[in-house]
Amino acid sequence: MQVILLQRIGRLGQMGDVVTVKDGFARNFLLPQKKALRATKDNLAHFETQRSQLEANNLELKKEAEAVATKLEGQIFKAIRSAGDTGQLYGSVSTRDIAEAVTAGGFTVDRRQIVLERPIKSLGLHETKVQLHPEVIVKVTLNVARSDEEAAKQARGEDVTVVKGEALELETFNPDSVFEDGAAPSDEGEEKAE
Repeated sequence: MQVILLQRIGRLGQMGDVVTVKDGFARNFLLPQKKALRATKDNLAHFETQRSQLEANNLELKKEAEAVATKLEGQIFKAIRSAGDTGQLYGSVSTRDIAEAVTAGGFTVDRRQIVLERPIKSLGLHETKVQLHPEVIVKVTLNVARSDEEAAKQARGEDVTVVKGEALELETFNPDSVFEDGAAPSDEGEEKAE
């Protein structure tokens, strides 16, 4: 299906481009969210009359997003999760969890604005992207910890997955220490006794 893009969409094109997309993507995502119009003669003529208004709205939204981006860039947010001693989470941190942490930090963000390249499944500091506008993306850091104290330690750069005081001491086995006379019995003596 051919559609006219009403805003910039990553990997597809800029505002006003006529692109060919799969029918399901157009019907289920682009058209319902008013990100595109079907590429018909009437819609092309309507888009050209509205083009300057759409570009002005896009520029205004981009300026607002850039203003928020200057405040949001480089911020660190905390997420408290349960995890094992090795630092592996019982589950993973989703885009919804990140959006809630950012919102609790004083910024209004929707989960669809969070860009996760891979799921977060371990404790530590994880860099995440927030897409405030199709052309404005900022990086924030998510501090995933088991408690507030661990989050503070991780922020200082300490590793919280190492359990202190529980180092395993492996002893080497010496067979001579088992026997009193210092010599281990040989297998030859057992064969002669039979």
